[in-house]
Amino acid sequence: MPAFPNDLQIAQAAPIRHIKEIAAQLGISKDDLEYYGKYKAKLPHKLINDAVWPQHHLILVTAMTPTPYGEGKTTMSVGLTDGLNAIGKKAMAVLREPSLGPVFGIKGGAAGGGYAQVIPMEDINLHFTGDFSAIEKANNLLSALIDNNLQNKKHSLHIDPRTIVWKRVMDMNDRALRHIMVGLGGTNNGIPREDGFNITPASEIMAILCMSQSIADLKERLGNIFIGFTFDGQPVYARDLHAVGAMAALLKEAIKPNLVQTLEGNPAILHGGPFASIAQGTNSIVATKMGLSLADYVVTEAGFAADLGAEKFFDIKCVAGGLQPEAVVLVATIKALRHHGGAKKAELQTADVPKVVAGLPNLGKHIENVLKFGIRPIVCINYFPADDAAEIAAVQDYCAALGVQAIVSKAFAEGGKGAADLATAVVQMIESKQNKFKPLYSWDEPIETKIERIAKEVYGASSVDYSVKAKANLKTIQTLGLQALPVCMAKTPKSLSDDERKLGRPENFAITVREFELASGAGFVIPILGDMMRMPGLPAEPAAEQMDLSDDGVISGLF
Repeated sequence: MPAFPNDLQIAQAAPIRHIKEIAAQLGISKDDLEYYGKYKAKLPHKLINDAVWPQHHLILVTAMTPTPYGEGKTTMSVGLTDGLNAIGKKAMAVLREPSLGPVFGIKGGAAGGGYAQVIPMEDINLHFTGDFSAIEKANNLLSALIDNNLQNKKHSLHIDPRTIVWKRVMDMNDRALRHIMVGLGGTNNGIPREDGFNITPASEIMAILCMSQSIADLKERLGNIFIGFTFDGQPVYARDLHAVGAMAALLKEAIKPNLVQTLEGNPAILHGGPFASIAQGTNSIVATKMGLSLADYVVTEAGFAADLGAEKFFDIKCVAGGLQPEAVVLVATIKALRHHGGAKKAELQTADVPKVVAGLPNLGKHIENVLKFGIRPIVCINYFPADDAAEIAAVQDYCAALGVQAIVSKAFAEGGKGAADLATAVVQMIESKQNKFKPLYSWDEPIETKIERIAKEVYGASSVDYSVKAKANLKTIQTLGLQALPVCMAKTPKSLSDDERKLGRPENFAITVREFELASGAGFVIPILGDMMRMPGLPAEPAAEQMDLSDDGVISGLF
């Protein structure tokens, strides 16, 4: 039996249609396309129809607590989109763009997998349409303006360098840049101070891009970026540095969503890419509304599991954008259930019903979490050949006892037809009108109340502790008048708790808020749980080592 081809081989062998044909399926005139080659294009904001999009159906794909092996949210999102089209529905995927850091690090390609991918795969995973580069440049322009102002005696804002919270960014895993010194080498090189780099998806500019709903909104949010304090204790914002116009100019094209296609020739929009562990973890509001304006069904995803990505999708993005999701697909894999049931790495490929049963409480907690938002999820079992029928039956029986369907999807191996059963169940769920979205908290509640609600109801914590630094940060937030912002929790994605070693469904644990970060431009407050990594490092054997370019321009090794 021939070996199953890898993702890149499948993508390179697939027929691909000119992007104007994909646009025509959506009723988009070719004159409204800004072409980036033959297979990708930017779309103008005028395609958002405020009278139409609220009438169409938004579907979120989330997952159980992830493992190092991947649960396949993007693959299932693309597969579900193809499955909906296969059963006669007008559907499209609206997803995030991949970051180069994970692409060259551990993860490799991030455009779906198997026969459920978006293409052109190489372009999407590499430079794509330059959005990440524009975000990086806008971020670093602000950094340059800050350091320039520090040594500018004539127009100085008298910023205290010790209070500056703004970091430089680059879209690469580079641990050596986490903590650096800038301004060394004499007076011509600036004022020496501590600084550092975050990865581009962790930039507040990325979060702002995904929250902004117009150029005017973008500029207002850019102006609201908090920089630090003056020596006499006054807050300094990006608008005080007159940075807004130039930053917005750099983002002129990046704010427009990108149109591509699935392997089966169905439309997909990719736009934005904030990480869910440290930001809101969802694509842009404008992309989602544009998708809903153009298609009857829109499939989107939120990073990591329901305790992070889905919670932020609901409580931040949906509330800010006035979105009403009508269905949730919760992805699980048998391997992940074995992992959370205590299986060691060497045992993960071996069928083990008791280990799967032991891991089911983790899935059960995420089911409960989605239910808290007024939506009954559908569990999608992302099928792999090593899955045993008895293990699958155990998952389905467990879910049935909770009143939830668990449907096997073979989208990875079979594309849309492998997700047809899932698509049918999703349509039936939407047509039943039994779901009615509700956020977990009101933005007007105190910050401590919002945090406690998430910690206790979503994570399952028994209490919330605050460090001395976090308590001081809270006073600063109140002084700045930002207490009515939503909270964007930053914690490990590897556990429901703030301790990545606690697998399954931990109980009777406290979480600790170590400190707060402000994303006043994006419009949320970030409680930091534990030591969060905002600039990842490369693994011992990075995926980049396997990549190459042939003499005739063909990329290999991008998995």
